[in-house]
Amino acid sequence: MIKAQNVVKKYNSQEVLKGVSLDINDGEFVVILGASGSGKSTLLSLLSGLEKADSGLIECNGVRLDNLKDDELTKFRKEQVGFIFQQYFLLSHLNVDDNVKLGANLAANKDYGQIIEAVGLKDKMKSKPSQLSGGEQQRVCIARALAKNPKILFLDEPTGALDEKTGREVLDYIVNLQRQKGFTMVMVTHNANIADMAEKVVKMNSGEIVEVYNNDAQKSAYEIGW
Repeated sequence: MIKAQNVVKKYNSQEVLKGVSLDINDGEFVVILGASGSGKSTLLSLLSGLEKADSGLIECNGVRLDNLKDDELTKFRKEQVGFIFQQYFLLSHLNVDDNVKLGANLAANKDYGQIIEAVGLKDKMKSKPSQLSGGEQQRVCIARALAKNPKILFLDEPTGALDEKTGREVLDYIVNLQRQKGFTMVMVTHNANIADMAEKVVKMNSGEIVEVYNNDAQKSAYEIGW
């Protein structure tokens, strides 16, 4: 369970989040939807422990993030959280296997090869990032995040830099793996079509949550508009 109550965040005295409250259930796939500047990425950073709120309560899997010191937040992220961003953040001098191993080592996971195979990169394990397409690099990021065996996966515009074909493939990989493994998944996007894939949709505007609803039927990555 992730719980946020009356969360406020300011940058240079500008209030970016204005008393946001939200509950996310264990194993749920949630999309946070909004235009640029709506506060969605800031909310993701606070829920995941990347940043601290100025006020309000944030609880994640029974841990009060707003009470933790910086080193305790680092420990929390290391042990419980996986991240996938629009930027790939791969180490260019390491091949696919070694990049994914960086995540696996954080969880002492020796079976990470299964995850590389699951995202369709078994034949690319010795390739460097420069030898991969954009979609393949994003799949390396997915594998690295999942190799940590995270309890919660946070994603910030994971398909923002991808073309439609690759974007659909990446979303299909992520959602199928989430269903298989049962972890909680929170995705930020400005693409309203992706919201049709989620169990719960949170709409934001000007630093506030303006609507929360559940989808009765979730569409696949190949059924949504683009």
